[in-house]
Amino acid sequence: MEVEIGIGKSGRRAYGFDDIAIVPSRRTRDPEDVDISWDLDAFHFDLPLMASAMDGVVSPRTAIEIGQLGGLACLNLEGLWTRYEDTDSILEEISHLDVDKATARMQQLYMEPVKAELIAARIREIKDAGVVACASLTPQRVEQFAQTTLEADLDVLVVQGTVVSAEHVSKDPERQPLNLKKFIREFDLPVIVGGCASYSTALHLMRTGAVGILVGVGPGHACTSRGVLGIGVPQATAIADAAGARIRHLDETGVYVHVIADGGMRTGGDVAKAIACGADAVMIGSPLASAHEAPGRGYHWGMATFHPTLPRGARVYAGQKATLAEILTGPAHENDGTLNLFGALRTSMATTGYETVKEFQKAEVMVAPSLQTEGKSLQRAQGIGMGR
Repeated sequence: MEVEIGIGKSGRRAYGFDDIAIVPSRRTRDPEDVDISWDLDAFHFDLPLMASAMDGVVSPRTAIEIGQLGGLACLNLEGLWTRYEDTDSILEEISHLDVDKATARMQQLYMEPVKAELIAARIREIKDAGVVACASLTPQRVEQFAQTTLEADLDVLVVQGTVVSAEHVSKDPERQPLNLKKFIREFDLPVIVGGCASYSTALHLMRTGAVGILVGVGPGHACTSRGVLGIGVPQATAIADAAGARIRHLDETGVYVHVIADGGMRTGGDVAKAIACGADAVMIGSPLASAHEAPGRGYHWGMATFHPTLPRGARVYAGQKATLAEILTGPAHENDGTLNLFGALRTSMATTGYETVKEFQKAEVMVAPSLQTEGKSLQRAQGIGMGR
């Protein structure tokens, strides 16, 4: 249903995770009987998880640990890890920058050129540990470094930007846009593309031959695109629309394309809602930035934070609250839902009676903004649990 914004302008009402609730069904299950695993192309993962391609979240070392825990971590191939041999000293400096100087200094640090030899070295470091190697490039750099990723034996490539379309146009004859469909057809690795936030864009990206699409424009905790550019769609609606595009694409081609919810999730409940809205997996950054092992020393920033002319992100402090294992699979020692995210997903599925992720995508949801506040006055007053 469209809402009239003014004469001649109307728009759909859209919903975020805080606006909806998953409805319990007539059946429950034992959590041990629930399967939350995820298959992407030829790869199997115990957790339906991608760690965001952000320098404060994914290093080669954390990529290895996340892979060993059952997830998939995406390394930013245009980040600090491929610009500097000694990345730790740069990250240490970033963690001590004053708030009013952080963005300007990070712009300077990210002016160092990306080095092909470091791209290869970082990918091989992950591969040598025996886990699936996944890494991201922006559409502007894909053709420049695609061959390097192949030679380094990358497993999954992510073509990622704030917004990625299947039909970028430019009047500049010297800046020929990436032809995604042609590139994916000729590239020897599975490719994930994103982000997007609408039915039509999701469908066009699926038609490029991508094995998965990232859904989310501006929902991340460190992202300021929604304020700087005024664009975005609340995540619950964006995911549901992309899942609708997946159904149409499957009907037309017989090919299943994975929908990966990218950003806006803080708790296990948010992860569960993303799956219930139709996601096959989730991409998270901020929750993992608070791990003791995270390279950002408790700080977190997105890929557009250091844009040279129009930064669209902030360096935020996520804290250092637990290990990667505790954040992903527990045990939890906090009651606010920020630990054991995938144990929470498993319990949510068991409580509502669903055995697999694909079944859980069919769960009933309802618009219920009071879910966050109903009966929680003492928690809010005391700043504990759901009142934090």
